[in-house]
Amino acid sequence: MIRVLLADDEPLVRAGIRAVLAADAEIEVVAEADNGRTAVELALAHRPDVVLLDIAMPVLDGLAAAAELTRTVPEAGVLMLTTFSADAHIAAALAGGARGFLLKTGDPRELFAGIRAVAEGAAFLSPKVAHRVIQQVGGDRMARAERARGRVEGLTPREREVLALLGAGLPNAEIARRLHVVEGTVKVFVTSILRRLDVANRVQAAIVAHEAGLL
Repeated sequence: MIRVLLADDEPLVRAGIRAVLAADAEIEVVAEADNGRTAVELALAHRPDVVLLDIAMPVLDGLAAAAELTRTVPEAGVLMLTTFSADAHIAAALAGGARGFLLKTGDPRELFAGIRAVAEGAAFLSPKVAHRVIQQVGGDRMARAERARGRVEGLTPREREVLALLGAGLPNAEIARRLHVVEGTVKVFVTSILRRLDVANRVQAAIVAHEAGLL
């Protein structure tokens, strides 16, 4: 069972999302919040697997809440679900530790896929958001690719294998299966990769993998 905390300041929106999630027997909404501060408090109390966060909320907005959740409840994966798709919002959410970014206008199947991916320790961007991220990092691609290759050269061959699979969006369990190792070993590799690449999360590491041509 994937335990989800839902945070949105609009009751009707929360009701709609809750109704959509009820269609999946493997997802359970364990708590709801109408502001970012309450979302952090409830996450500390319920320890959910995934926190669905809107950006525009009172008391503490979703971006600030995402950063605080990453610091105080790191085991809870933060998945933004919002109508805001400006580059600045996407960049701030990912820099703050969010593992995924979805749009409320997207297909409900993206919501299910995003929740599962984040619960499994992977990252997930809706197709429209992924396109924006690629555009944002696409300037001066040759120079970026050269820098990315230089950063990847500092990894061991096995770390490069893990990074390539991470960049493909695979969760730790699937990476472990493909490399015939235990999941704990993959977690150690991922931690080392993030440190060596000097990136904050799996999304940023995946961007490096794409730019370096590992996929």
